[in-house]
Amino acid sequence: MQLAAILRIIGLLLMIFSVAMLPPVIVGMIYGDGVILPFILAFGVNLVAGFLLWLPVRTFRKDLRIRDGFLVVVLFWLVLGMIGSLPLYFSETPMLSFTDSVFESMSALTTTGATILTGIDTLPHSILFYRQQLQWMGGMGIVVLAVAILPMLGIGGMQLYRAETPGPMKDTKLTPRITETAKALWYIYLGLTIACAAGYWLAGMDGFDAIAHSFSTVAIGGFSTHDASIGYFNSALIEMVAILFMFLAGINFSLHFLSWRALTIRPYLQDPEVRTYFIVLSLTATLTTLYLYVAGTFESVGSALHHGIFQAISIGTTTGYTTAEYYAWPGFLPVLLLFSSFIGGCALSTAGGLKVIRFLLLFRQGIREIKRLIHPNALIPVKIGNKPIPESVLNAVWGFFSLYVASFVILMLMVMATGLDQVTSFSAVAACINNLGPGLGDVGAHYGGINAIAKWILCFAMVLGRLEIFTLLVLFSTEFWRK
Repeated sequence: MQLAAILRIIGLLLMIFSVAMLPPVIVGMIYGDGVILPFILAFGVNLVAGFLLWLPVRTFRKDLRIRDGFLVVVLFWLVLGMIGSLPLYFSETPMLSFTDSVFESMSALTTTGATILTGIDTLPHSILFYRQQLQWMGGMGIVVLAVAILPMLGIGGMQLYRAETPGPMKDTKLTPRITETAKALWYIYLGLTIACAAGYWLAGMDGFDAIAHSFSTVAIGGFSTHDASIGYFNSALIEMVAILFMFLAGINFSLHFLSWRALTIRPYLQDPEVRTYFIVLSLTATLTTLYLYVAGTFESVGSALHHGIFQAISIGTTTGYTTAEYYAWPGFLPVLLLFSSFIGGCALSTAGGLKVIRFLLLFRQGIREIKRLIHPNALIPVKIGNKPIPESVLNAVWGFFSLYVASFVILMLMVMATGLDQVTSFSAVAACINNLGPGLGDVGAHYGGINAIAKWILCFAMVLGRLEIFTLLVLFSTEFWRK
């Protein structure tokens, strides 16, 4: 373990992150909301902390090893969650405890979207902008951004990229150089954000709301500048823009890159994961719409259709926007929507959940095992797009799934042990480990009413889900710490 290299990188990343405290200051000055000092204080603490970590080891120059990369990513997300909470903790509006500040910060950075806040409409613009900005930075992963910057400072980035990017196949690069790959991802991410903001503005949002919601839409985060979320605007056109960009943000960003480079939609049409992604969301939307109409939740087919489609896309992509109190819908609908978040979006997207490609591989491997019962001696490969999948990938997917289930069960039991009921505990852990946000029961509207211990457990679940289980749990292995 190269402690000096790790401290140097953490210090540099913290100093880079300190710049994130400045845009809310500008927003606060524009709107005159008076909340400026907390961000200046947080900027100073962040910058000084990063400088003190970097200074003693500034001359250390060695490439990262794989285990170093894992440790840097985990430490950075944990430290960032703490440091990112400082403006919220220092601010008098809202008046938050340290636990609530960390919860809100961690929820933003992991793009979970679970909030402890109420009265969001009355919050200062600087605080509102900061929450949205944290989600945007966490969406593609600030570490991937750092991969594009750190090589300029003499630090290699492939180990960080492997640890940070979501999905089961992490060695695939869009370009020969990892720095160029990170830049390509961020250009696409930035382009989608600008297009989304323009779409919201043209659909009727004011400039502030358009930019703020574009941050959380493309990041698939779900934070809003209003308590009623997207439902505040009561606009079918705005909801259509949200549906489009939530869907796009849930697609593998490498396909966006290939499609943009070749100026064709063929990469989307030929990709089995995207087809499965579309089918799952379509089936969920259809079932939701039909049940809402049959149960009489909405009087007209049009209302059932637009609420059903919106919530199916929002929950299925793990965004977490709402147009209605879906947790109060009748029958099995709330649970159906929550379960759809377990599948989530595509690999190498900003979405959470297991990822569609893993779901597809698990399903096809299950079909293979059924066929093997009939033909025990047959060699039956698992294929995706007519290409056989290596057994090593299938074993990794099964390993991920087993650890995911075990982690989920343990975390749910821990949350229940704090005194929360079964429905609240199950949905809260599901919403946090899938980076979804809104749950059921006592966490349907917000998480402000649950106890502090449960909030810390759920913070761990958010990071666990954001880093896709392995990256975090590998640190608990004795093998990881052996020389």
